[in-house]
Amino acid sequence: MIKKIRVEQLKPGMYIHDMNCGWMEHPFFSGSLMVKNEKTIGQIIGNGIREVYIDTGKGLDVVDAPTESEVKAEIEHRMIALVQQTGQAESASLHDELAKSRKVHSEANRIVHSIMQDVRIGKQIELEQVDPVVEHLTDSILRNKDALLSLCRIKQKDDYTFLHSVSIGALLISFARALGLDRNVIRLLGIGGMLHDIGKMKVPDEVLNKPGKLTDEEFVIMKSHVVYSRDILSETPGIDQISLDVAAQHHERHDGSGYPLGLKGSEMSVYGQMAAIVDVYDAITSDRCYHKGMEPTVALRKMFEWSRFHFNPELIHTFVRTIGIYPVGTLVMLESGKIGIVIAQNDKTLTQPLVRVVFNSRKIHYVAPEDIDLSKPFGKGGEDRIVSHESPAKWGIDPQKFL
Repeated sequence: MIKKIRVEQLKPGMYIHDMNCGWMEHPFFSGSLMVKNEKTIGQIIGNGIREVYIDTGKGLDVVDAPTESEVKAEIEHRMIALVQQTGQAESASLHDELAKSRKVHSEANRIVHSIMQDVRIGKQIELEQVDPVVEHLTDSILRNKDALLSLCRIKQKDDYTFLHSVSIGALLISFARALGLDRNVIRLLGIGGMLHDIGKMKVPDEVLNKPGKLTDEEFVIMKSHVVYSRDILSETPGIDQISLDVAAQHHERHDGSGYPLGLKGSEMSVYGQMAAIVDVYDAITSDRCYHKGMEPTVALRKMFEWSRFHFNPELIHTFVRTIGIYPVGTLVMLESGKIGIVIAQNDKTLTQPLVRVVFNSRKIHYVAPEDIDLSKPFGKGGEDRIVSHESPAKWGIDPQKFL
């Protein structure tokens, strides 16, 4: 049985099923391991991990600890209650905006790639290159955020660093919009997001692009990219403090367990706190050569859980509402056995989105695409409901082809 416990309850002889944090937050080769001694427990605590899941079938038990299913049900109940709120109306349809957002996304990736290569050879960043791209990203998100954000989920492993930077810029712009921040602050957050990992160009290639988990020594080297980013941007003419905070604080944590300075709570700027949230979300939902990304629905649930310690809970609540329980592009299983892709959010009830049905799981074949609004009453298209999110790889379905 899988149970959740506090790290203070860990003992040698327990088997950790899940570290209950983002995979890049700890140096262990795997999130699952047998606790052999107190040294291992000290390493876990030293990396800011506060709770873990143990497998009582493979190691010692904690009798009164809640089960994984109990924790999951409680978190999902809280999240569903949280998101039943009216959101912001989109001014363009997903279909209309997708073609435009593809061009914007491609251009943003090209610019980030160029800037990072310049930094690698010692050139200074020119913000004049970044500003127009951020404006285009912002305009696209204001028209329909889901078009661009759905594209940001697609990453080629070889271009991860560049595509991740574009995604952070787009996510921060969308997050800032949901918080009602003004256009100039949104622009500065977008700049910070696109440049937040610029310091990785100072990290040795053999560490940055290692096709496997980092050693303890390599993990220390990788963490230095935050300091490099801060220093590079500090020397960039015209950089604003808001953009600098994004780069300097995106690995800090609300409980002080982050790096490089171990800032805690209000010691971080709100912009650094926002960056910490979107950076983890994009990282844990992305595939790497040695790590399979989580589906967004799972990632949001895990981050909601981690917000007790690692993130500002109020900001996490807004971020969940921004992304939605089932983000556009999510593959879902309906109670009828139909499988579809979420193509639009329902602002009043994010658990009942508009779904484009494309597959019958019971007869194992594709069907003619049909859009179902799950928020409508029985007999008017709302006779079905989501029972689970699904892995596109499991069914061999590419959601992007049906958006």
